Amino acid sequence: MTNQIIAEAKTRMNKALEDFRHELATVRTGRASTALLDHLKVDYYGTPTPLNQVATLGVPEPTVITVQPWDPSLLGAIEKAIRSSDLGLNPMSDGKLLRVPIPPLTEERRKELVKHLHRVLENHRTAVRNIRRDCNEALKKLLKDKKISEDEEKRGLEEVQKLTDDFVSRLEAQGKSKEREILELR
Repeated sequence: MTNQIIAEAKTRMNKALEDFRHELATVRTGRASTALLDHLKVDYYGTPTPLNQVATLGVPEPTVITVQPWDPSLLGAIEKAIRSSDLGLNPMSDGKLLRVPIPPLTEERRKELVKHLHRVLENHRTAVRNIRRDCNEALKKLLKDKKISEDEEKRGLEEVQKLTDDFVSRLEAQGKSKEREILELR
């Protein structure tokens, strides 16, 4: 039973780590990445639709993202969605293709992005700790119901703590790496 709880904890913590990686991909650095536009939705015949489902995204150069809509009539809506996003990007249209130049980050914007990164990191650390708490409560309940011994409970609690420490350190390592990338001047 303790192995099952630990396996479930590991699965949930992996999901938290994957979610953090996904969040990091959407944080802007000086480099172009199609992941920057992942969260954008375009009004597609009255339905908010993810940008990557109505257009082909590409990165032909390190500082430019190209957006080619499958339906050319969507060009204006896509341009509007990019402009109105909080990314501070200004797309240019040539009639068939949108070019989105990625301007270099100002020092102030870098600091804002690092603050945002720290908030996201703390939210994911908290998620991992909540998973630990849930598992610890489940182990204590099993002990209370006399389904496991005190030694098994102690081993389970130690294992869950090791898992938590491992995942928190992984989150922090990825956060530090992204912070270096944001602060790096080109």
